[in-house]
Amino acid sequence: MKYFIGSPILLLMVFSLLISGCKNKTSDNNHSGKNNYASEKHRPLYHFTPDSMWMNDPNGMVYHDGEYHLFYQYYPDSTVWGPMHWGHAVSKDLVQWQHLPVALYPDSLGYIFSGSAVVDKGNTSGFGKDGKDPIVAVFTHHNMDGEKSGRNDFQYQSLAYSNDNGRTFTKYKGNPVIKNPGIKDFRDPKVIWHEAEQKWVMVFAAYDKVLFYTSPDLKEWTKTGEFGIAGDKRLWECPDLFPIKVEDSNETKWILITSIQQQAPNGGTATSYFVGDFDGKTFKGDPKLQRWLDFGTDNYALVTWSNAPDGRIVGLGWMSNWQYAQVVPTQRWRSAMTLPRELKLYKQGDDYVLRSMPVKELAVLETDIIYMESRIINDSSLTSAIPSASKLEFSFKKPKKGLVTIRFSNAKNEYLDVGYDAERQTYFVDRTKAGKSDFNENFAARHTGQASYKHENIDLLIYLDHASVELFADNGQCVMTEIFFPSQPFHKVQILGDNIEWLSGNITALEIKKQ
Repeated sequence: MKYFIGSPILLLMVFSLLISGCKNKTSDNNHSGKNNYASEKHRPLYHFTPDSMWMNDPNGMVYHDGEYHLFYQYYPDSTVWGPMHWGHAVSKDLVQWQHLPVALYPDSLGYIFSGSAVVDKGNTSGFGKDGKDPIVAVFTHHNMDGEKSGRNDFQYQSLAYSNDNGRTFTKYKGNPVIKNPGIKDFRDPKVIWHEAEQKWVMVFAAYDKVLFYTSPDLKEWTKTGEFGIAGDKRLWECPDLFPIKVEDSNETKWILITSIQQQAPNGGTATSYFVGDFDGKTFKGDPKLQRWLDFGTDNYALVTWSNAPDGRIVGLGWMSNWQYAQVVPTQRWRSAMTLPRELKLYKQGDDYVLRSMPVKELAVLETDIIYMESRIINDSSLTSAIPSASKLEFSFKKPKKGLVTIRFSNAKNEYLDVGYDAERQTYFVDRTKAGKSDFNENFAARHTGQASYKHENIDLLIYLDHASVELFADNGQCVMTEIFFPSQPFHKVQILGDNIEWLSGNITALEIKKQ
């Protein structure tokens, strides 16, 4: 259903009717599980969460036989980090997910830390059978006994393979395939096939840099290079490596993604990237040009799907931050994933920038839409009821001074501010008053991301989902992901500003539809 609204009062009335018409509906959430997730406080409607217990990094993301596989770091016995397993879910559309049994369990070699998965086309490993290509998972074994004894070589890279589309895995008897030379943090392998070299390439983190190895068969590996920032002592994790075509050109560059454990733009952990070239052996790029995929505090360990259809580059991250991930106030479960995002590379002058936008598949969530007419906005002149799971698209003339604030609030006087600061030319998310924050001293804060576009208009795309917000500005060049924990959902939005020339606004209710 679509509405065209000119009056702020009528806008409030119509969306109040929209909410009352939707609030009694129940949903199986995006996981198609038996539990009614909608009744759980802070549980997202359309973001992936574990059915219960602890989750962190996305792992082993691969597309095969019509399914997107999402494996993830999982501890099935607690809502805080513990002995790591690989949890598992699949989706046909990146929106609705089916939970599957745990894919990989700890064993005598250690916990199952982060890694990747590939479709071994041509069966180079020999793991396949009956003429079918296997899925091969490449992961880090973490030996707790070795860590507790004070050794540095307690992490190493190992394999497991599946011949039933990821439903069951067999661990390779020759594990580990890469032994540790004595580096304490030696983990998180991402494997790709390099067509020109006709070899597999593995990149993984080694404390403050990444290492590159190659192999003809996924079992025998040779070190070929490394990449890092001279003098950098931050901990690197969860790298990714892929070629990408520069939009509107025939040029191809390579992207190296690295997640950083500290000193992110707004504190704590975040995901960064470098643009460069790759010759099949090592990455060549400017170490000084480290950029951020997300300026918010809650997008970590983002990696992309292997073998994605139509040549698309699609990834997602863990929607939390190690500063507070284990103490956030959820009960039966902890952590969600970000929205899946498609990545594209653009050239701006002599520079290259990576942009990320929500995948087109999310359109299936959209139900009722309200179109807001253009107007001049003065302070608090526009207020609307809003579903707590919404997509918002706002456009306004770039002001020369002051703030444009989009305030989401509830009846408990809690609110979240998202907007644009004209004088500082930054976007911001302020969760200082957004609900419970006493679990961590760093949580309640105002965070910023640098604006980059030179256009006259500001276009904002916002996804709100009960206890998270994802802001996409500058066509995805500035992205901010933030979680928050209000005592009740936000069901009101206000546009705050002084003499703002409002161009357009769409508010779309989002709802999971039963399959």
